[in-house]
Amino acid sequence: MPTQAHYKHSASIFQRWAPSRCSPGFTLIEVLVALAIVAVTLSAGIKAAGALTDNAERSAQINQAQWCADNQLASLRMAQLYPPVGDSDFNCEQLGSTYAGKMIVRPTPNPNFRRVDAQIFNSQGQSVLSLSTVLSRF
Repeated sequence: MPTQAHYKHSASIFQRWAPSRCSPGFTLIEVLVALAIVAVTLSAGIKAAGALTDNAERSAQINQAQWCADNQLASLRMAQLYPPVGDSDFNCEQLGSTYAGKMIVRPTPNPNFRRVDAQIFNSQGQSVLSLSTVLSRF
């Protein structure tokens, strides 16, 4: 037969597991606000990572276009030819990417010099880089 002490012990176990008004923890609203903050933070981080990726691709494209333009202008210098005034087209491949280019030769006020512009375009026809130099008569 259960004694009074047994009932007190049973009641204390029940009170331990019964929900109370001042139980430690977070309310549903607090959890939802925390989740919203985390979601906004993660979306901003993903957007920033995407921008970094785009900038890295653009930087690589500019470097490759710079190599194309440098190669064209260096070949003119090495040939030691005084380039005729006019425009000419060329293609260049760097690291598996093909670029279209346009060489523009213009006279200068001094007849012993010519201004040479090398414009590089990507596969969509957008200008990536323009590089200029002055070549002298050899």
